[in-house]
Amino acid sequence: MHIAILTFEGYNELDSLIALGVLNRTKADDWRVTISTPSPRVTSMNGVVIEQMSTLQEACAADAVIVGSGIATREVVEDPAIIKVLRGLDPSRQLIAAQCSGALVLAKLGLLNDIPACTDLITRPWVAAAGVEVLNQPFYAKGNIATAGGCLASQYLAAWIIARLRGNDAAESALHYVAPVGEKEEYVERAWRNITPYLPAPAPTLA
Repeated sequence: MHIAILTFEGYNELDSLIALGVLNRTKADDWRVTISTPSPRVTSMNGVVIEQMSTLQEACAADAVIVGSGIATREVVEDPAIIKVLRGLDPSRQLIAAQCSGALVLAKLGLLNDIPACTDLITRPWVAAAGVEVLNQPFYAKGNIATAGGCLASQYLAAWIIARLRGNDAAESALHYVAPVGEKEEYVERAWRNITPYLPAPAPTLA
């Protein structure tokens, strides 16, 4: 399984790296999480330089993709070279998630038609202007597409992906590990309250 976190120039460290950390609590030989960038290096909104682990083309072939957020997302969606590559994203064969302003990318790609989205407060009017209904909640998913609003909601995207690809127990284990000591049960319970309504119903067991 390959999970790619799309990370652009001006990226928000919390959005990309929290998801990276939570996703990597799942340990398996076939489990790979990468930072996917359009160039060999990108610099965050606070000056943190990170190197490319996978290309955008590789992300389009991944099992799951998180579109990260940042201060230059509006420039990203106006870059024809980037958008041309990202048109290879396909929710019929991939889990596709967007963090905060990453929802603008999904809107540009036409992946949010008739699907409401979550985003951060600054990006909210831009997503609404793109014709997408914006929800006042941290997480929402429909089918294979999910969005989250607020930097720390990235844990919900990560847990949703783990639950979909590895099961609820693996997702709970990852959340429990990263949650603050003394508040682990509370954190995990709150995460499940936000995620569970958007997970596929378990298959019925045969009598």
